[in-house]
Amino acid sequence: MPMPLEGIRVLDWTIWQQGPVATMMLGDLGAEVIKIEERVGGDPGRGVMSVAGVLIGTSEGRNFYFEANNRHKKSLTLDLKKPQAREIVYQLVEKSDVFVQNFRKGVAAKLGLDYQTLSRYNPKLIYASASGYGPFGPDSGEPSFDYMGLARSGIMLAAGEPDMPPLNITGGIADQMGAIMLAYGILAALIARDKHGVGQEVDTSHLGSMTALQGLNVACMTILGREFKRMPRAAAPSPLWNHYQCADGKWICLAMAQQDRYWVNFCKVLGIEHVLQDPRFDTMQKRAENAKELVPILDKAFAAKPRDYWMKVFKESGGDFIYTVVNSIADLPNDPQMIANEYVVDYDHPTWGKTKIVGVPVRLSKTPGNPKAPAPEFGEHTEMILTELLGYSWEEVARLKEAEVI
Repeated sequence: MPMPLEGIRVLDWTIWQQGPVATMMLGDLGAEVIKIEERVGGDPGRGVMSVAGVLIGTSEGRNFYFEANNRHKKSLTLDLKKPQAREIVYQLVEKSDVFVQNFRKGVAAKLGLDYQTLSRYNPKLIYASASGYGPFGPDSGEPSFDYMGLARSGIMLAAGEPDMPPLNITGGIADQMGAIMLAYGILAALIARDKHGVGQEVDTSHLGSMTALQGLNVACMTILGREFKRMPRAAAPSPLWNHYQCADGKWICLAMAQQDRYWVNFCKVLGIEHVLQDPRFDTMQKRAENAKELVPILDKAFAAKPRDYWMKVFKESGGDFIYTVVNSIADLPNDPQMIANEYVVDYDHPTWGKTKIVGVPVRLSKTPGNPKAPAPEFGEHTEMILTELLGYSWEEVARLKEAEVI
C-alpha cells in the first residue's frame, strides 16, 4: 500500500524529544527523514540514561528514549561549524521538502541554517521550528525543556486536587504535545505548498501547544473570567463523574454527565437502594451540596467487590452506564482496545528482538502509516547520503573524514 508522505524528504536538525518526535511522526507516515547530528556525540538523547531520576536506558544499549523518538530516520553526522558541512546541508535542502530545528533562538542564524538562508536554496522549503515560548515576545530566546512547558502553561496547577502543590506530569507530555502540533503545522504547510506553490516558516512551542491542549479551560477564562476548579475526588459535585477504588485496589471511572438519567438504576446495581430514600440525595443539586457525605457511601460500596465484578455487573445491567477502568501505564500494552486498534504493536527489532512499540494513533484506511522501524545508529547513513543522494565520490568522502567535517 502507498503511504501518505511517500516522496517527501525531511531534514531533521533536532535534539531531545519535541523536535525528534515530530519528524518521527512524519516518518511513520512514509516521509524520508534524514537526521543531521553533531559529528561528535550527536543528539544528546543518545546518551540519556534517566529523566528526573527515572532510569530509561540500560548498559546493554536499550535506550528507548532515543529509540522511541527517532525510528525510521537516517543518521548523517556533520560538524556544522565548518563551511564544507554547511554546503552539504545546502545541497540537501535543494533536494528536500522540509527542514526542522529546535535549537535556541539565534543558533540557526549564527550557523547559516535559518529560514532566510535556506529558502534561497529552495524557495518552496517548509522550515519548521519548535521552541519553549514561541518566536516572539520577551522570553522567545529563553531555553526550555518539557518541565518548563508544564509550568508555564498552567497545567501543573490544573491537574490534581484542591490545595495540592503544582503537580508534575511525567512522560514528557509538553514535548509530546509540542511534537504533535509541529507535525500538524508541517502537514498544513505541505498542503499549502501544493495548493499555492509557497514555502514558509512553521513555528510551534511548548507554551502554545499546551495552551491548545487545555483549550476549553483557557476559553472559559478568556470568555467568562473563570478557570475550571480542581476536582476533589472525596467530595465530587457529581457522584457519577468520579473514580472509585474497588476491593482489589484497582480503580473504576464513571462519566455520566446526565446523572438523573442513571441515578436510580445506579443505586440499585450498587445495592444501595436506601440512598434513594435519603432526602440529602434526592435531587442533583442536593447530591452536589452533600457530596462529602455521599462519596464515602459510594466508596464503601465499590470497595466491597473487585473491579472485574463491577465491570461485569454494569455491562449486564442494561443501564447503559458510561464507565471504564483506570489504567496504569503498565496496563496499556495488554489492554485489548490498545491491541485491537494497534495503538501498541508487536515489533521484531533488528537488535533487541521481539518487543512492543507505540503504534500510529491515526488510522488511514487506504494509506496507513507504519511505526515499525528502528532508530539509526550514530552516523549510520552518512556515506550513503553523500554518495547516493548527493553524488560525492569516495575520494571526496575520504577527504571530508580527514578534515573532520563528517
